[in-house]
Amino acid sequence: MAFADNLPISESLGVFIGITGFDWLSEGQAEPFKAAATAVAAGAAIALARLWLKRRHKD
Repeated sequence: MAFADNLPISESLGVFIGITGFDWLSEGQAEPFKAAATAVAAGAAIALARLWLKRRHKD
């Protein structure tokens, strides 16, 4: 299985849309750079967790 198969694209997109929507509803404006940075960080955390769990499960 390739590394690209384990990338959390849909999860990162969900985090981005959720943060942008919350900002828009609560403040009346969205901050896409803050939402994108948080989505990338969440995607990296999910990818690392999947990699760690995959290696842990093999042992």
